[in-house]
Amino acid sequence: MLLSIVIPSLDAGAHLEACVTALEDGRKAALDQAMDVPDVEIVVADGGSSDDTVSIAERLGVRLVTAPRGRGPQLAAGAQAAGGDWFLFVHADTRLAQGWMQAVAGFVNNPANRTRAAAFRFALDDQSRGARILERLVAWRCRALALPYGDQGLLISRGLYDALGGYSDDPLMEDVALVAAIGRERLRFLDVPAVTSAARYEKGGYVLRPLRNLSCLGLYFLGLPTPLIARLYGR
Repeated sequence: MLLSIVIPSLDAGAHLEACVTALEDGRKAALDQAMDVPDVEIVVADGGSSDDTVSIAERLGVRLVTAPRGRGPQLAAGAQAAGGDWFLFVHADTRLAQGWMQAVAGFVNNPANRTRAAAFRFALDDQSRGARILERLVAWRCRALALPYGDQGLLISRGLYDALGGYSDDPLMEDVALVAAIGRERLRFLDVPAVTSAARYEKGGYVLRPLRNLSCLGLYFLGLPTPLIARLYGR
């Protein structure tokens, strides 16, 4: 069995190596425990980085794919280039904590999960009170709405991904659209942190940025076109 880990990147030089290293260390730890784990390929789908992202990817020996800019198109291009039976989509500024491969192996080795998908537990690399409050709010959103975002990763079989049409090429909400298509009954949560950079919250604020995200989500579910939402919020 092959697991294709797809990482969309755009000027991600500050984070990409830590993301890939966490993936490799997690798999090695599972192998050291003699676990039955899938083979892994890592595919970085770059949207035209102007920093050292591409050179870092080349040095790390991962597979590099050039894609149209935009997280949706990049995720779709990475999946199209990948050869795995399963996909694991991870953002470049996210580090999966130790134990991620054990959780993934347990999920993919269960044949019933070929028609299900899974996400990780949201966490931030910030020790502030605002970060802990946001983590609790995201945990509530996942319990109440079954709506993880892309920074929690997404584990999904190729068959289910293809049946749902994969990621859209919309400028935002590509993660929400796919998770909504999966639906609550087919979604599971793995109790392993996906530790994401808090830089955008430190810059945009732990109040204003979540409110902006919530506003975008509300407008999306009201049916506003995503290009219009992107223009309204400067994306």
